[in-house]
Amino acid sequence: MTRLLLHVEGQTEEIFVNEVLAPHLYSVNYSSVSARIVGNARQRDRRGGIVPWPTVRKGILNHLRQDSSCMVSTMVDYYGLPRSGADLWPGRSEAASGIISDRARTVEEALLSDVRNHMGAGFNPARFVPYVMMHEFEAMLFSDCVGFSRGIGHPRLASQFQSIRDAFDSPEEIDDSPLTAPSSRIGALVPFYDKPLMGALGVLEIGLSTVRRECPHFRGWLERLESNRHSRAADSLIDSG
Repeated sequence: MTRLLLHVEGQTEEIFVNEVLAPHLYSVNYSSVSARIVGNARQRDRRGGIVPWPTVRKGILNHLRQDSSCMVSTMVDYYGLPRSGADLWPGRSEAASGIISDRARTVEEALLSDVRNHMGAGFNPARFVPYVMMHEFEAMLFSDCVGFSRGIGHPRLASQFQSIRDAFDSPEEIDDSPLTAPSSRIGALVPFYDKPLMGALGVLEIGLSTVRRECPHFRGWLERLESNRHSRAADSLIDSG
């Protein structure tokens, strides 16, 4: 049986893992799925964003070393990842100049490479499946604009949300400037938008299958978790034999 621990950016992602993602992964025979919010409030900027990679990496390495049967993943916004200085997240600077469809993958590959280097030659890379959200969690809320608007109690905004969504090939391509990031677009229509509350209500109303269908990068991550669970189970059988 495989245990999965996700290092997540905040309370909204924690709720998503516990209420939406975990039930699905239990259905494909994960034995435990849990979320851990990285860092603490004093380490985050005003966006409630991510902490330095060395801090997050320390927690990831500790879990991988302490429990050889566990898998570890991340769920963090591409938008807020530091791209320079001591707080740098691997791959973030290089990703900025790439095409949208490659940006998150560039960071994820760099994170995996860094963790592999620290874990050493005997490490099974299937145990670490990093996920970087494009461009941030709120993009998933545009997977179903009717469901999102209904979930947050503003059903009349559905058409305005849909107009934003229709300008992009997928919700994950809604861009990441301070004025046009998904959260900024939502905030412009919902002045008192509360991410932990409304983000959670919205995604609970939308559901995993819709997010999976509409967000290709998210879908790829979920498929890796599903397939890696079976790979880890096979490894356990070999080890026990």
